[in-house]
Amino acid sequence: MTDDDIIDYVLRFEGGFTNNPADHGGPTNFGITAADYGRFLGLKGPASAEQVSNMSRNDAIAIYKRDYIAQPGFEPITDGSVKLAVVDSGVLFGTSRSTRWLQQALNIKVDGAMGTDTLGALSACTDMPKLARGILALRFGAIADIVAKDRSQLIFLRGWVSRATSLLNML
Repeated sequence: MTDDDIIDYVLRFEGGFTNNPADHGGPTNFGITAADYGRFLGLKGPASAEQVSNMSRNDAIAIYKRDYIAQPGFEPITDGSVKLAVVDSGVLFGTSRSTRWLQQALNIKVDGAMGTDTLGALSACTDMPKLARGILALRFGAIADIVAKDRSQLIFLRGWVSRATSLLNML
């Protein structure tokens, strides 16, 4: 699975423009938040709802490649199922959190950074499908915790679970 395949997968779930008041990311388009788009545009703060609404698909793809694959250090992940689980989890819950889930699933020190220890443990892993399932298991637990702590997030529960289940079914 290539980076473009992963982004295509993410974009199947991330629809067009939304501005749901319960979404802590504010206005989003293609799953890209106003804050992410503002950084991409070189603004001092988040992009406006209108700017987010007018975002092109190509800009969204560029942001995914930069902020959700390259910048967090996910490029060296060679197994497509693990990379998909880590990148998609990062899109929804932050790349530091998805890196921590990867580290937990690898049973190594958890620091949220893709350093040499994480890459070494990843290259030594002999059961990549099990590793990807372990990441998703941690994601399911986090979804439950998020909704338990903040009932306003209940509106997103079905989509989060459906998306994680879709990933699980691919492994």
